[in-house]
Amino acid sequence: MKRRISCILLTVLLLLLSGCGTAESDRETEAGEEKKIQIGMSFDSFVIERWQRDRDVFVSVAKELGAEVNVQNANGMVEEQKKQIDYFIQKGMDVIVIIAIDSESLQESVKKAKDAGIKVVSYDRLINGADVDLYISFDNEMVGDMMARALVKEGIDGGSVVMLGGSPTDNNVPLVEGAFKRVMAQHRVSILDSVHADNWRAEEAAAYIYANPLIINRADAIMCGNDDLATQAVHALSETRQAGDILVVGQDADLAACQRIVEGTQVMTVYKPVERLATRAAEAAVALARGEEITGDDVTTIVSGKYQVPYIALKPISVNRDNIDEVIIGSGFHLKEDVYLNVPEQMPE
Repeated sequence: MKRRISCILLTVLLLLLSGCGTAESDRETEAGEEKKIQIGMSFDSFVIERWQRDRDVFVSVAKELGAEVNVQNANGMVEEQKKQIDYFIQKGMDVIVIIAIDSESLQESVKKAKDAGIKVVSYDRLINGADVDLYISFDNEMVGDMMARALVKEGIDGGSVVMLGGSPTDNNVPLVEGAFKRVMAQHRVSILDSVHADNWRAEEAAAYIYANPLIINRADAIMCGNDDLATQAVHALSETRQAGDILVVGQDADLAACQRIVEGTQVMTVYKPVERLATRAAEAAVALARGEEITGDDVTTIVSGKYQVPYIALKPISVNRDNIDEVIIGSGFHLKEDVYLNVPEQMPE
């Protein structure tokens, strides 16, 4: 009986010691492992070609810096984007990065996130009237200026242009168009018409051209809000044998646009090094999550309603037939064989 009691006591003691050891080990693990930074990223949609590249670079850089990124796609629906932000708030994200569908409709969503102690980054498009912790984009006025000056270089002085702009709810659109119109006015260029594609629906560019042949026949050029719109516009122009005769400009340096530049059906595009933008944004988001101040020579401020918010504006690059090999192919943004796919005889050695 004494031996049996001794065995039971020994067993209980061993279990207690084992349990203490496990608990101590758990505490050491919890103390030794730093909690990963959680970033929520809500995209407008992935209809525009460049957004997939932005996503991949941002996620990769953030991961290298020790953060996890939850990417959501709102498919161009404002209410869906609001739900995604609410979801990120409920999940207790450290930072929420927003590519806004409507620059005027997310102030309340941003306020809820800030009230929950979550940092908010306005990516590429400013959320007007919101107290975001950072707005990062390319210099959109410079984009419009570059488009206009490319047409001036082609001799449009005293001519006429049609503007097929992007989404009217995108904060960048009036910035681009304002700069474009200023240069056109300086060179006595008439704006025959100016329309916008809701939610950046590119097919609306082609629909406009089909529906307005009299206006298009009077135009020397078409300013397209991005290269996706330019793709549809040039397709419609090709059906009336006007592709290459009417000057077309766009932005984003989509592969199709670069192909059209070497083919001669698009004058220029604006290359925005999204790798640089996404990398800088990921670094800034992680810094914000750690409670660090965003610093650098590229940091300034911009007015957003009643708020002064930190602003990083990166410089875009105008691309035409003269520098496409150096800027686009030389940087590895697109492969040489892809850019010259339809004109292999012009491909540089």
